Amino acid sequence: MKRDIFTDDHEIFRASARRFYHEEIVPHREEFEAQGFISRSVWEKAGQMGFLCMTAAEEHGGAGASRHYPVIMLEEAAYAGQSGPGFWVHSDMSSTYISAFGTEEQKARWLPQLARGDKIMAIAMSEPGGGSDLAALRTRAVRDGDDYLISGSKIFISNGWISDVILVVARTDPDAGARGLSLFLVEADMPGFRRGRLLNKIGMKAQDTAELFFDEVRVPKENMIGEVNQGFGYLMAELAWERLLIAVQAMAVTERTISDTTEYTNERTVFGNAVSAYQNTQFKLADFAMEARVGRVFLDHCIARSVARDLDPVTAAMAKAWITEMEGRVLDGCLQLHGGYGYIWDYPVARAFADARSQRIVGGTNEIMRQIISRAMPQIVDGYGL
Repeated sequence: MKRDIFTDDHEIFRASARRFYHEEIVPHREEFEAQGFISRSVWEKAGQMGFLCMTAAEEHGGAGASRHYPVIMLEEAAYAGQSGPGFWVHSDMSSTYISAFGTEEQKARWLPQLARGDKIMAIAMSEPGGGSDLAALRTRAVRDGDDYLISGSKIFISNGWISDVILVVARTDPDAGARGLSLFLVEADMPGFRRGRLLNKIGMKAQDTAELFFDEVRVPKENMIGEVNQGFGYLMAELAWERLLIAVQAMAVTERTISDTTEYTNERTVFGNAVSAYQNTQFKLADFAMEARVGRVFLDHCIARSVARDLDPVTAAMAKAWITEMEGRVLDGCLQLHGGYGYIWDYPVARAFADARSQRIVGGTNEIMRQIISRAMPQIVDGYGL
């Protein structure tokens, strides 16, 4: 299926990204899964290749590239069967806040290092007991002269184990709910900061995920991103892009798994016939192909809108929820067509199945996506023109 949103230049870049994953990551998957993170040398190589922070301005070490390029990077990771590299968390969920809301001094200090892979970045929102509820966030930042003292804890932080700098969402106004949040850059060598466990997940085993603890970490006011108490607005401005990227990954994993399953059912024989010769298999694969085609058309529409900076939060929530749930349905069916082999970790479908389960949780659970959509129902219905 030709995708009109990409040009020949994009496809040349895609070939380069595909080669990188197959040379630098695929051969080492077992090693990375065993250690629970992608080695820093791979991050440095990605930086040398220009694969990090691509949308950052050229004067700050990026490529000034459109959002097409991080989409391609994420798709190619999924097509290669790799859920471990947290490049997109670093480049498109964390450093983007510096690009969008940071001072010139902050951009000049941080973005070149992040683009080179010299430093790795994470974003810390979720907390024990609070999950996706920003209004219930308890990590606090108290002004102390020219500094802030940050205390609290975070959990489920991607890149948390290997990060050098963390964008921390903290409460600066205890009485303002979600409207009393601010964003801070916490450096990993600051006294009072420590990492907890490297969390042992059921999937995405090469993607490091950690607990983080802050015990009156002294952070200079120069490390605040944007204005005090404006963090919620900044987060809302960027979350549509984050949620779209989750959908991008889910869609690519779905396509890869349908391809793998089609190949498997053609090769595997049962009762003297290829599994693909049975009508049940044919109908299942046809259903998967239909769902994937619908998802792909919708997603590429959303990508085009995001490139134009015209993707609204409601449509992004729809894409994130529908495509990740479609992914779950399709991968479950593909695993079933593999029979017992589908439950064996050596088979790509088993890893994809385990990895994909997180997609309905991260970036705001799909229940929260439905809350966002339901609040917009009057506008949605008005758009029907009835």
